[in-house]
Amino acid sequence: MSSVRDRVKQIVPSQLTDRVKDALVDYGVRTSDRRSLPDFLIIGTKRGGTTSLWNYLIQHPLVPRLFPAWNTKASHYFEENWHRGEAWYRSHFPTSRQRATLQGRHGGPVRVGEAAPLYMFHPLAAQRVAALMPTVRLIVLLRDPVERAYSHWKERRTHGVEPLDFAAALAAEEERTAGERERLIVEPDSFSEPYDWYTYRARGRYLEHLEPWLDRFQRERILFLPSEDLYRDARGAYRRTLDFLGLPAHDLPTFKVYNERRSAPLDPGVRAELIEHYRPHNEALRQRLGLDLDWPERAP
Repeated sequence: MSSVRDRVKQIVPSQLTDRVKDALVDYGVRTSDRRSLPDFLIIGTKRGGTTSLWNYLIQHPLVPRLFPAWNTKASHYFEENWHRGEAWYRSHFPTSRQRATLQGRHGGPVRVGEAAPLYMFHPLAAQRVAALMPTVRLIVLLRDPVERAYSHWKERRTHGVEPLDFAAALAAEEERTAGERERLIVEPDSFSEPYDWYTYRARGRYLEHLEPWLDRFQRERILFLPSEDLYRDARGAYRRTLDFLGLPAHDLPTFKVYNERRSAPLDPGVRAELIEHYRPHNEALRQRLGLDLDWPERAP
């Protein structure tokens, strides 16, 4: 099987036959007892720069990609694929031998992870992660929730699953997502597209979604990184992340922005309403985390 894996290593995923894909997945699962769980998770936030940060990290020689090669940045195990089991989850990460080879080649600790921004928002993800990986390190990107909500809507429009304009989508959010969070708790093997797709406003109330993580993980195991810091100084944010993960310095020639979506400016009336909505939530977040989050609702 290793020879099959080697032959397809350089093949573009779209060129792989279903048979080869199935063989690679099966190989990963069958060797799962040789694959350790990840060292870190980027758990949020959606449209907060997680794809960019992930792509910067996997350019570090001691941060391997997921397995098989067509996996981009996440297994989605703790929300969408929980029913597949731990062996399936482990199959996404390198074997102990592969880790040792990387460490010997580059002279430093290997750090394996994934980036799944729905983890922070899913009602069961924190307890699942804590039960399986109580010492994992967590990275949380926090973006101005007004800009995050608008960017989330733009992504849904681009993907063809959002027929409403932004104001109408905000107005419809509560009805569209009614009962979905509760259903995820009652039916732990289920997945909810509305809860993932249409929670533009709800996802920006960060503290209520972070509390389950703060209750279960020591603060020193969580890196809170304002998305605006990543946008303004990607190199500096990258260095902070490497320090947090215990990785040696490794500079990159460029810091490309991934998944950027340009569009018309947000309607001032909608912006003003969202700013007022988030004001108390943002202040509670600042007090709880002790962070100076430079978001516009604090401006005079």
